[in-house]
Amino acid sequence: MTRKKTTKGQTRFSGRTMFEKVRTAKGRKGSSTRWLQRQLNDPYVAEARVRGYRSRAAFKLLELDDLFDILKPGQRVIDLGAAPGGWTQVIVERVKPQLATNVNDAKDHHNPACVIALDISEMDPVPGATVIHQDFLEPEAPGLLKKTLGGQADLVLSDMAAPATGHTPTDHLRIISLCEVALEFAEEVLAPGGIFIAKVLHGGTEHQLLARMKRNFRSVKHAKPPASRSDSAESYVVAIGYRGDSGETRHNQGQ
Repeated sequence: MTRKKTTKGQTRFSGRTMFEKVRTAKGRKGSSTRWLQRQLNDPYVAEARVRGYRSRAAFKLLELDDLFDILKPGQRVIDLGAAPGGWTQVIVERVKPQLATNVNDAKDHHNPACVIALDISEMDPVPGATVIHQDFLEPEAPGLLKKTLGGQADLVLSDMAAPATGHTPTDHLRIISLCEVALEFAEEVLAPGGIFIAKVLHGGTEHQLLARMKRNFRSVKHAKPPASRSDSAESYVVAIGYRGDSGETRHNQGQ
């Protein structure tokens, strides 16, 4: 496999990968064998190895950026649900912040470009990003993010997802709840014109939540990037052009 040069707006692969069949092994479930075979023959998995991305999920963000042109040099970005760091790597590549590896390194909170990644799971440092190991649903998490950011954000991304139960209505409610708390946080930190992106499940964003986004953002769309597997129920809601002080949330806070 040979690596090819890529440019923004065009996610290209390095070459073809021969199909590999996984042999069954004693004690291994059939579902595990099928998962291994899918991983070995997934072009996104192979390309992630070539480019040094920590997960195939990096291509979901690359493709969303191709569609909506959301990542630009100099932005201030918060990446929620960041582990293992594939999205964070892409953000750093395109935003180009100064180097920082943890909260204590982020001394200049007013640096024009910064990337802050948060996850409940531990995650290896990403050069150029401030990594926070914290449950976003804990009361102190939003304040810690705001202190680290030290100003307004241009982009808030949420790839957070609760562990799947297998019960579709329950899983939908859980991820909508995460989307809602992420949106509330985004409305507090986004600069006017800012962008909010969050993972949702099949069926899109709940009506009330979607209506709120449409009032507070200039454009709201749903997208399922090609890197999101066809058998996955996930998609992403992309809200562009935060209205800032004219938005519903800040208006209500002033009443």
